[in-house]
Amino acid sequence: MFRALACLAVAILLHADEFDERARRIHQSVIAADSHIDTSLRVLMDRADLSRRSTVGHVDIPRLREAGVRAPVFALWAPTFYEGSEAIRRTLQLRDAMQRVFDEHPELIELALNASDVERLAHQGKIAALLSIEGGHQIADDLAVLRMYYRMGVRSMTLTHFKNNHWADSSTDTAAHNGLTDFGKEVVREMNRLGMIVDVSHVSDKTFYDTLAVTAKPVMASHSSCRAISPVPRNMSDDMIRALARNGGLIGINFGEGFISPKDAERLRLGIRTAQMDPPRGGGKALDEYAEKTIRAMLKPDKAEATIDDVVRHIDHVVQLVGVDHAGIGSDYDGIGAPPQGLEDISKLPRLTAALLRKGYSEQDVRKILGGNFLRLLRQVTGR
Repeated sequence: MFRALACLAVAILLHADEFDERARRIHQSVIAADSHIDTSLRVLMDRADLSRRSTVGHVDIPRLREAGVRAPVFALWAPTFYEGSEAIRRTLQLRDAMQRVFDEHPELIELALNASDVERLAHQGKIAALLSIEGGHQIADDLAVLRMYYRMGVRSMTLTHFKNNHWADSSTDTAAHNGLTDFGKEVVREMNRLGMIVDVSHVSDKTFYDTLAVTAKPVMASHSSCRAISPVPRNMSDDMIRALARNGGLIGINFGEGFISPKDAERLRLGIRTAQMDPPRGGGKALDEYAEKTIRAMLKPDKAEATIDDVVRHIDHVVQLVGVDHAGIGSDYDGIGAPPQGLEDISKLPRLTAALLRKGYSEQDVRKILGGNFLRLLRQVTGR
C-alpha cells in the first residue's frame, strides 16, 4: 500500500513538472501582453531603475523578460484630484518619466505605437512599451489635448477613473450624466478616428453601454474582472462581458485582491475611498506631495487572501461565457498593494499558464489569453 501511494505521489509530481515545463517553453516564445501596469508611478516617485531586477514593486525589465511579457501597457495615471491644467501637468510628468526609461535603455525597451511595432521589437529582443492614459479627466475637456497625447505615443485611454469627470460617469461615483454626455461621445469618436483604444475599465454600467453604442471599433476593459465572482462595481457583469464580446472587445483580468476575491473586497473599497479624499487647494508641488503620500498609503504592500486559483476562475468564467478570444491579462501590477498568492510579481506569470494548462486549456488558447487577443485588438484599432 505504501509503495502504491509513493508511486502515485511521484506520478503527480512528474505530471506537475510537465505542465511547468510546457509553461516555461510557451513563455520563451510568446509575445505576452499586460494591458495595464502602473510602473510609471515607481519611475516618477522613486526614480526606479527598470533595467535592474528589484526586490520592491512588481515589474521591471528583467522580470518582464523572464515572463515573456514583451508588450506591457504602462498607464499614466493622474488621480482625479488633479483637475484641468494640473491633470495635464501630472500626465506630462509621467510621460517624461517613461521617456527617461526609453532614452537611458534603448537596447532594452522602446516605445511601440501599433501591433507591427510590438512584433518587430519583440523579435529584436526588446520590450515593446505601450502607453495609456488612465482617466478622461486628464484631457481637461479638450480634444486638442487628446490629440497631443496621441502624438506623444499614447494609444489607449480609460474614459474615467474613481470619480466622474465632466463628460462621463464612473463606476465608483454617484451618477451625474446618465452615462456619456454629448462631448463624451465626441471623445469616443475622436479616439476611433485617431486609432486609440477606448478603455472601459472604471466606467459606470451606463457609460459602458453608451460607449458601445457610439464606438466603431472594438473596446477594451484593460484591468477589470468578473462581477459574478467578486461583486464590486469596478468589475463587469455577465451581460457587460457578453456585450463586450459582441463588440469584438477584450477584458484584461485584474489581479488586484478585491477584484478577484470577495474576501479582499473591503480592502479595495478602502483604497478607493483613500484615493477620493479631499486634496489641498492649489496645485504644483503641494499637490504632488499630497499625491505621493496618498498613493503610497493606497499601495502599501500587504498580503491578499486571493490566490492564483482565483485568477484562473475569472479567466475561465470569461471563456465559458463568451469564448477564449475575449480574455486577456490586465494585472494592475504596481497599482495594487496585495497581488494574489502565487502571482506576487510579473515574473510569476508562467505559474498562471501552468495552471491554465492543468485545467485543460490548449497551448493555442493560452497564447491567445497571454497576448494574442490583445495584439489582435491593437491591430484592429490602430490599423497596423
